[in-house]
Amino acid sequence: QVQLVESGGGLVQTGGSLRLSCAASGRTSSTYAMGWFRQAPGKEREFVAAISWSGSVTYYADSVKGRFTIFRDNAKNTVDLQMNSLKPEDTAVYYCAAGGGAYQLKSRYEADYWGQGTQVTVSS
Repeated sequence: QVQLVESGGGLVQTGGSLRLSCAASGRTSSTYAMGWFRQAPGKEREFVAAISWSGSVTYYADSVKGRFTIFRDNAKNTVDLQMNSLKPEDTAVYYCAAGGGAYQLKSRYEADYWGQGTQVTVSS
């Protein structure tokens, strides 16, 4: 069993930055690929970024490529999402997820564990 707890959401103006953090706990949490998804009101949960268990492989949605960076610290069992140049369309609840592989984690159906989510609001 893996438990995921997100933090770092909030309100920011267009062009600003936020850093989300996900703390993982559980005996084998460092062996999972980790990812971030987001869900805006009335929309489906969508993939944002994923990182392999080693941190050597990353994937990003086209909509965030070049603006967001995912990285992990296995010693601390954390995975962070640095979000720069934020836009109003980035407004959503952001969820941390854990799964078997970074490529597979591009699909929300491949996530084995989810956090409770943290709200990110970007004002125009």
